[in-house]
Amino acid sequence: MSFFFLHEMDATTCLKSLLLATQQYEGGRSAQNAAQLLKQVEEVSSLKCDQLLSSGQLLPIECVRGLVELTGNANTCPTVAGAILSLLAQLACDDDSRKILHSNFNLTSILALLVHRHSATPGDPLILQSLQLLQKLTYSTRIFPSSSHVHELIGFLMSNIQSDCDDIIMPCLGLMANLCRTNPAVQSHIKSLDTVKPFYRTLIRFLAHNSLTVVVFTLSILASLTFNEKVGEKLFDAKNIHQTFQLVFNIIVNGDGTLTRKYSVDLLVDLLQNPKIADYLTRYRHLSACVDQILGLLQSKDADSAAKVLELLLAMCGVSGLRPLLCRVLFKPATVKLKAAPEHKAKPGLALVQWISSPVAGAEACSLKALRLLKELLEEALGAAIMPDSTESFVEMLLPVLLDFVKGLDPPSQGEAQLRQHCECVTHINSVLLVMCSKDVTQSLVSNQVSAQQCLLQVETLLACCHGNNATACLPPGADNSLSQVCAEALLSTLVLMSKLRQQVKDMETGFYRTLQDQRIATPLALALTSHHRAHVQTGLALLLEATPLPDFPSLVLGDSMAANNAYRQREAEVPVKRIPVQEFPPPRTNVNGLDMSGASSGIHSLVEKLHGVLELQEPAKDMHLSDIIDVYEQKLTALASEESRLQDLLEAKAVALSQADRLISQYHFQRAQAEAEARKLASLLKEAERRREVLQGELGVQLEEARRSKADTEELLQHNARLQLDSEEHQTLKGAYNSLLHRFDESESLLKELQADHANLSEHNDALKKNHQTLQLQHDKTVSLLKEKEDEIKSLHSDMRLKEEDIAALRGDLRVAADKRRESEQQRRELEDMLDALRKELSKTEQARKDASIKASSLELQKSQVETKLKQCEDELNKHSAMIAMIHSLSSGKKNDVNLSL
Repeated sequence: MSFFFLHEMDATTCLKSLLLATQQYEGGRSAQNAAQLLKQVEEVSSLKCDQLLSSGQLLPIECVRGLVELTGNANTCPTVAGAILSLLAQLACDDDSRKILHSNFNLTSILALLVHRHSATPGDPLILQSLQLLQKLTYSTRIFPSSSHVHELIGFLMSNIQSDCDDIIMPCLGLMANLCRTNPAVQSHIKSLDTVKPFYRTLIRFLAHNSLTVVVFTLSILASLTFNEKVGEKLFDAKNIHQTFQLVFNIIVNGDGTLTRKYSVDLLVDLLQNPKIADYLTRYRHLSACVDQILGLLQSKDADSAAKVLELLLAMCGVSGLRPLLCRVLFKPATVKLKAAPEHKAKPGLALVQWISSPVAGAEACSLKALRLLKELLEEALGAAIMPDSTESFVEMLLPVLLDFVKGLDPPSQGEAQLRQHCECVTHINSVLLVMCSKDVTQSLVSNQVSAQQCLLQVETLLACCHGNNATACLPPGADNSLSQVCAEALLSTLVLMSKLRQQVKDMETGFYRTLQDQRIATPLALALTSHHRAHVQTGLALLLEATPLPDFPSLVLGDSMAANNAYRQREAEVPVKRIPVQEFPPPRTNVNGLDMSGASSGIHSLVEKLHGVLELQEPAKDMHLSDIIDVYEQKLTALASEESRLQDLLEAKAVALSQADRLISQYHFQRAQAEAEARKLASLLKEAERRREVLQGELGVQLEEARRSKADTEELLQHNARLQLDSEEHQTLKGAYNSLLHRFDESESLLKELQADHANLSEHNDALKKNHQTLQLQHDKTVSLLKEKEDEIKSLHSDMRLKEEDIAALRGDLRVAADKRRESEQQRRELEDMLDALRKELSKTEQARKDASIKASSLELQKSQVETKLKQCEDELNKHSAMIAMIHSLSSGKKNDVNLSL
């Protein structure tokens, strides 16, 4: 502990000295100040600079800000600039630090300016350092062409790639590959240039280069620029693609180093995104051997290489034709134990499992990728119609490793990064276990090794993370990747696993329902229900359905949490964030001793006047980005004003210091300030320790109170157990009654189905009657019209009248047949009504019993009520049809009398 404290004090002292040397060099660029700055830069470079920027401390950020400003200043000595670039390259050792240097300090634009400033001498070591650092910063980062000096940087790269200088070609190709990858804006800009065709010819010549790194860079650039053009179609057609695959796989396996392997994997991942290329790869005849060789790289101790190999395997899992091949290779039967397996004899599956809990530094990303890959492949293997025996043995070998890894994770109390890592590991491990539970065989293996105590301990740890003193619960829920969302996802995945295993694991069901009734579960459940991801919402709904019937479920707290999350998102939507696409770098600091503040103020005022003049001359209809320009200049003006006030304060401090003290007094003040800073730091550490002691004391009191409550709860549980025994006996009695009622209900349901079939037959018969009635109605209308015509001609057409009388007699016979059929349908309707009355009486007797039945009986009762409604509707329709038939009969009878009278 003392060694760590002394090491931290040495780092702080070096950073303070570096900050002071930077300020002195800004004040006067003399040889003495430059030598002092170089000395301090070398001292900081000798320290361990891992995650120095991502720690969030103010002192390293101020030091880096000063160094970046010196790098962008044209008056900085090249030797000093080279030393600063070496230090910045050392600081850019991880993804978070590279992102901070690119976004917060805008180092990419400053380096582009530096390259443009020295473009006349491309062989300058400063250019090479800048290009190498740019290649680090721009890897997997999208750069906008509208950023400062990016157009000039692209032109510099294209011209030097076509030059004869071998030393600068490789960094230019690597940087160009970064700029072109997944960046349509940069690709369109390069394609619009006049020199793009000679550039293509140069790249094609590089495909025969001796260096594998150059070949990989060239293929990446060509794939980004020419994939949908004629050049790309010829380069990646069916004839050449197999050679390209062989080349890329050879580079991945036998590459020059980690950098070459990294870009080769990225190239193959980009190619697999095209369905045609992915189909070509599935038909590649050497694919099995290549996959075996790639999986052999997992046996190395290089975390970066293993991470890229796992990334490639995950991309292959996205191709449906490659998943069975990966399953066959990875799930080979292993007869050796995991810990005793030699490295040169280890199976690919064992090597993959070793990376889950590997102690190698930087293997955290490998653990997560390995878990994701195992989830994908287990889904494929367990989803097959016939599961091979090797899969079951692999699951038996994998389960202890996963469970030991979860047990080995310490409660995350060190910081946000460790807490996020812990929650992500728990989520991925739970997802793998849930995939194993999809088959009965593997689910039994999981249930035999997972204990309820282990799951409850994990749930309690995650609940403490969500509601502890680490401000996790106070984070805004707007971002899906926020710490609160990650903790909630891990907790809910653990609950889903407990729900899946609650019938197979002892005491799992009791712990699962007790956790769902905890008041703290409302916060992660609300985050899941209000999430933008469909899977999170479905998980939350599934747990909500399980928790809603519980008596002590905190539904009110859940509603309040969901309302708060929705209100936060609404406020975020009402206050849009202004994003400026133009990346500007901060202005370099000027000499403090020779600064003219009136000149700075006049420069600001003149800039405002020019801006107003330009805005007055422009037409508002033509300038569609006027608000963005105003926002940019407003921020620039604000930055200049704050810089002016800071420099004014600095001038006043310098004047007071020069008038009141000499060099010894200033040195004394510096040592005193350093001592005061160290004292403040010790005081803050003491306050933190005191605060933690108070928190622990409060937790101890809470635990004592919980112990007293647990004694009272135990007595209540004993009494409740006796009551439950009586309830159990009553439950057995009710269960017998329920079974009898359920049998009667099944009989009623079968009778109801028969009645439905009879109703369908009656409906068909009713439709036939309707058609007959319409036919008779038409015939009747025709007969009436003929009778009216024949009344005028009755005296002269007696012979015709006899024929009409025969027709009338035939119609009367048809009407009698229709009347007989109506009487038969009336009789059937009366029988159906009797059967319905009997059914209603039977259903009324069982209505009270159905209310006490289970949820399934209630759903069947709902179906019965719907059927009754349909039967009543059919009854009404039959009544209507009967009334219509009666009306037709009455009308037909009345018309018959008229005919007789007329006759």
